[in-house]
Amino acid sequence: MVRATNAVALLRSKRRLLKRAKGFVGDRKNHLRLTADAVVSAMAFNTEHRKRKKRDFRSLWTMRIGVAAKIHGISYSKFICGLKKANCQLNRKMLAEMAIRDPVSFGAVARTAKQALA
Repeated sequence: MVRATNAVALLRSKRRLLKRAKGFVGDRKNHLRLTADAVVSAMAFNTEHRKRKKRDFRSLWTMRIGVAAKIHGISYSKFICGLKKANCQLNRKMLAEMAIRDPVSFGAVARTAKQALA
């Protein structure tokens, strides 16, 4: 009797696993046993890391805004407080982009925040 293997399903399983390991470095990307462990570990932490990414970006924006605000002679906390009082609808992401790409308009926003505090 011919030996029956489940080759089609096994190959599909391997392909699925290797596809999930795309971007991994070293033996973790092409050795099945190591790949399986790496993929399981990555899938276990992916939700946490997505949330951490949001936290990291917000702290980066805060740092950029703080440095740009200091250049214009106002602290970060007073800058944000002044924007709230001036009813400015710009979020931190946009403020950080303005601080890097358009310092002149950021200076105008900083002046607005200073005037709202005074």
